[in-house]
Amino acid sequence: MKRSSRFFIPTSGPEDWKGLLAEPDKQWRTGYSAKALACCWEEAHGFPNSVEQVFSKARYPLFKKIFPLLALPEYQVPLPGGARPSQNDIFILARSDIDLVTIAVEGKVKEPFGPTVSEWLRNASSGKRVRLKFIQALLELGDQPLNTVRYQLLHRTASALIEAKWFNASSAVMLVHSFSQDHAWFEDYKEFLGLFDKTAKPDSVTFAGEKGGIDLYLSWVTGEEKYLEV
Repeated sequence: MKRSSRFFIPTSGPEDWKGLLAEPDKQWRTGYSAKALACCWEEAHGFPNSVEQVFSKARYPLFKKIFPLLALPEYQVPLPGGARPSQNDIFILARSDIDLVTIAVEGKVKEPFGPTVSEWLRNASSGKRVRLKFIQALLELGDQPLNTVRYQLLHRTASALIEAKWFNASSAVMLVHSFSQDHAWFEDYKEFLGLFDKTAKPDSVTFAGEKGGIDLYLSWVTGEEKYLEV
């Protein structure tokens, strides 16, 4: 997978995130995840309170003293099998007392996780099949049936592991930061965790196992309701 040389410019506020979106006029709206996420993280100057609270109560030592080194909105991670990358709502390189940690953040309100694997593979090109095979191997899923699993959760998690290898980090996290107060689409996340024989709970961190020498964690965090009104 080739990587292009990129330069990143610091943001001066949430509005700077808007121009990075694929469809700014459609996605940048009050009550939607793109704007809620940007306002929440910009205001925090670190991990938002909702994320800090979940990390602080996690039973894994990795999360006891962890802080972000950098956060990149709409960060693209290349994947094999085509030109389209996995576009993380936020990519975070963090540091704990143990080592470096990569965090791929998927922001949500009421937006779904997109197509299931079965829907995504409909009339699939050879490139899509190459990509899915790569993700299956990376996440060490074996031959488990994936038809009803949301493809977005698979490639977002894959991007966290890919970047962990790139930055030589020992741990990777796929974090769903959902501002839905009634946990919309949580059942999809729950099904995804089932692939690792884990039980999902809102506002928690789950260890999904070691994948290629990298410890993989999955988390669902409920964002503060006030960001739905900005």
